[in-house]
Amino acid sequence: TGYTIAEEESVKIDRGVKITLHLKSDAYDYLIEDNLKRIILAYSDHISVPILVGGEDKPVNAASALWMRPKSDITQEQYNEFYHHIGHVFDEPIMTSHWRAEGKIEYTALLFVPTMRPLDLYEPGRKHAVRLYVKRVFITDQVQNLIYPWLRFVRGVIDSEDLPLNISREMLQNNPVVDRIRSGVTKRILSDLAALAEKDDAAFETFWYQFGMVVKEGLYDAAEHRDDIFKICRFFSTNANRRLTSLDDYVSRMKEGQEEIYYLLGEKLEMLEKSPQLEGFKARGLEVLFFNDTIDSFWLQMAGMFKGKKFVSVTKGSIDL
Repeated sequence: TGYTIAEEESVKIDRGVKITLHLKSDAYDYLIEDNLKRIILAYSDHISVPILVGGEDKPVNAASALWMRPKSDITQEQYNEFYHHIGHVFDEPIMTSHWRAEGKIEYTALLFVPTMRPLDLYEPGRKHAVRLYVKRVFITDQVQNLIYPWLRFVRGVIDSEDLPLNISREMLQNNPVVDRIRSGVTKRILSDLAALAEKDDAAFETFWYQFGMVVKEGLYDAAEHRDDIFKICRFFSTNANRRLTSLDDYVSRMKEGQEEIYYLLGEKLEMLEKSPQLEGFKARGLEVLFFNDTIDSFWLQMAGMFKGKKFVSVTKGSIDL
């Protein structure tokens, strides 16, 4: 109901302020040290000020945020340990992205792409697992529009310098700063995945087998990022024996005069490979992509072309070979 400010003679404080809180009768649980420590670890583990409880000399919180340190000072082992800590997982990340964005908005991101598929990847809610911090104070991990649903496998933290500490979840849902952070994070993750594909083909294929079907959801509901998503998409085709190919590589192998990207849609790769409808294309050396994920029939409705080349089904309409 109010407060008073007065000089304190009984306690000598060389620096800072002493704050005394008087708890209401229904708030005595906050006097239990274990409860205090749990709250500190949840919300203030990474702020730069050490927090002591009771007469203990050792701070309850870590008093440092790994993501705020320069990348050159962090080892891969430290990154992995942090990934295990925030993700509650045991695998090693297949990719680590750590950067600071500066300009109209400022934020720091430390994000990981797992090697193994999370158990909740295909739950209907499509919730992400990235934590939002403001100036190293944990705010929430329930901001729906912070990360696109098709990047829900990403783990890590985003720390904003522009959002207020007392912002509510309701205000976060339609906040322009959050929207700009989402756009910047998406571009960076897709760029890093494209770089991984160039640098380590085996590691990228491991990623694609685990998360490719989820990434292709973005072709359906994130038109502004569709071109970058297409860069990392991989498909099987008639060109090679069970080898994934990119759309850029497919276009580079197109026959002279070919203006369309041919595909065959189905549920099982084994059945697609044996389809008699491929015979005329194989005889003429025309490569056909296999679209064997359920999501393929959906994104094709929204993204009918790649670099001016139309996707055409070998089972529909008349194709002049």
